[in-house]
Amino acid sequence: MTSTVNAVDERAAGAPEFPMARAADCPFDPPPALRDRQQEGPLSRVRLWDGSTPWLVTRYADQRALLADPRVSADITRPGYPLQSPLPPGGPGISFILKDDPEHARLRRMVTAPFAIKRVEAMRPGVQKIVDGLIDDLLASPKPVDLVDAFALPVPSLVICQLLGVPYADHDFFQTNSKVIINLDVTPEQRSAAHGNLIGYLDGLMGEKIADPVDDLLSGLATRVTAGELSREEAAQMGVLLLIAGHETTANMIALGTLALFEHPDQLALLRDTDDPVLVSSAVEELLRYLHITHNGRRRVATEDIEIAGEVIRAGEGLILANDIANRDPEVFAEPDRLDIRRDARRHVAFGFGVHQCLGQPLARMELQVVYGTLYRRIPTLRPATELERIPFKHDGSVYGVYELPVTW
Repeated sequence: MTSTVNAVDERAAGAPEFPMARAADCPFDPPPALRDRQQEGPLSRVRLWDGSTPWLVTRYADQRALLADPRVSADITRPGYPLQSPLPPGGPGISFILKDDPEHARLRRMVTAPFAIKRVEAMRPGVQKIVDGLIDDLLASPKPVDLVDAFALPVPSLVICQLLGVPYADHDFFQTNSKVIINLDVTPEQRSAAHGNLIGYLDGLMGEKIADPVDDLLSGLATRVTAGELSREEAAQMGVLLLIAGHETTANMIALGTLALFEHPDQLALLRDTDDPVLVSSAVEELLRYLHITHNGRRRVATEDIEIAGEVIRAGEGLILANDIANRDPEVFAEPDRLDIRRDARRHVAFGFGVHQCLGQPLARMELQVVYGTLYRRIPTLRPATELERIPFKHDGSVYGVYELPVTW
């Protein structure tokens, strides 16, 4: 036992820093050092900004096993949790995704119904109308145009605003503050101020919904506040989470997925020339697998000792599950570094796994299906208006993508 502990200590002492840098000439691929770690063994140690050395988990099967293990906690307040950055002054505003059951399950159930598959499918015609309208605006615009600003960001922002009951006229405000919250380079004070801005904003909307509820998600939360099932602060926190997650992640997938298709013209041609919804759906899953935009790993901490992959993870030790490299695991996906929209990629872990898997995945999938199935067909000559090397990638955020994507046609 002593030799095992000493071996772990030695690995911790020489642990590389995390997150790791992507290769400049391969912006769609996970960092090369992550690939090396996956090939060298299932688990290893990495070093974070605060000097802590959590376990890095790179292989698909181990990640799924740990995400489904009740001895693995998502509670950000537990000692040993591998924080991405310092907590803001006064502690974090904790959303339900950073809590464990039963509290996680209690809060999550309150917002599950609007994201059910049947409810989401009923939204498809409305989303199609939004996408077509924005494409009409694109076609009427002078060229080149920034696809992020003119299309990728407005699509999910309009959709989540309608679902939540948030005025789209306020999009500049919530998008600006959202960008600060997910930027890893800002100070804790800046992140706290941005979070406070959004909490205040959502709390104000919650007051309006309590006084005059209508048919939207925030009004549903407001009725629970009135019934005493939920505090107004909890409702505002949930609103912030859904607002940020509902537009940031999908917006980045739209732009980054489009750029990846530009770099793979054979795959773009397949998607552009089809009206088969099955192939469009397959393309969405493959792009989610291939790109996986949450590239700083899912963070967890062990609550008990866990034996896995020949190692013992001790209670209180942190875990980082690098899902981008798990989606490139050759044991699960043949030729994992090849983009193939005809591949069956539905087993990917882009939305996580287990009780904490992404609540909004049916909505994200539907939006991406509408976008990928419409944009390239309606603008068949759509192409980048600058070289790949000049496109600014989001290496400084917890959500990966591009800051802008100049296009023409």
